[in-house]
Amino acid sequence: MIPVSIVTGFLGSGKTTLIARVLRDPAFARTAVIVNEFGEIGLDHELIASGDETFLTLTTGCLCCAVRSDLIETLLDLRQRAGESFDRVLIETSGLADPTPILQALMTDRAITETHVIDTMVTVVDPIHAETTLDRHPEARRQVALADRLVFSKSDLARPPPSLQTRIFSLNPSAPRSDAAAADPAMLFAGADPMTRAARLAVEPAGAASPFNRARHTDGIETESFRLARPLPALALTLWLQALTEHCGDRLLRVKGLVAIEEMPGQPAVVHGVQHVFSPPEFLGRWPSSDTETRLVFIFRDMPRHFPARLLNAIEEEVREELGANGHNGC
Repeated sequence: MIPVSIVTGFLGSGKTTLIARVLRDPAFARTAVIVNEFGEIGLDHELIASGDETFLTLTTGCLCCAVRSDLIETLLDLRQRAGESFDRVLIETSGLADPTPILQALMTDRAITETHVIDTMVTVVDPIHAETTLDRHPEARRQVALADRLVFSKSDLARPPPSLQTRIFSLNPSAPRSDAAAADPAMLFAGADPMTRAARLAVEPAGAASPFNRARHTDGIETESFRLARPLPALALTLWLQALTEHCGDRLLRVKGLVAIEEMPGQPAVVHGVQHVFSPPEFLGRWPSSDTETRLVFIFRDMPRHFPARLLNAIEEEVREELGANGHNGC
């Protein structure tokens, strides 16, 4: 039987970072990875890959919605095509995925259960934004409630406060908790008890706040992606990220992308943002694939769809005028 583990967690919680660290462990070299992204441009697989894994990307929606059948077909096709080239499967869900129907499909589809078995579902929790996220987004509550294990990310920035610990315990009192920075990679394939998982799925507490209600997404959430063929001046990127923070705030749920910078040819900047918080851009030594265009994905709520792109265009134009006036060519 092929073990299948799932890494879930809300937008920007740190799923990709955790998976990338796990896959650097030689013991997990023979791992097939399925990455589901909510948006037209797939990025996470390029930020995870270390060279030995088999990668498949699903960008046609959330696994809990239309892509649920795609997941089943992907698992079966992967086994047929890859043969004995992998020992396990790791699924990274979209941050907006409800894990309930994913787990049910993997537990009840006859073609899957003959060859695959659910191993462990790990939910990554961001201690900085988790309390607000749990209040606003039912899918985040289900991600916590159904986890076999809970992992707290970003321990270098914040520790989970007692109020968050209490909230999580009320949703899932039995799942072990750990710090992502110190977590043993083997936890992703630790063989969680299937009977305990089935019991979680069977329970349906009363009330609208139940984390076990049917799959749905918070109203008003949309995604927008765009590309740029031209590199950006570094100053334009900096000013744009600052402007997004000031003008969009918590309406901007997630920003991620690879950005070509004029001053650093061949070394793309990795951009990560969650609501008001943007990490300093990290520069890669090279592009992870032959695609060297700037590409950015936005997930937002109640915000004009084209606002980020138009804001960037305006800032870039102003920066280029300023650089031209001062005699700089950006190289």
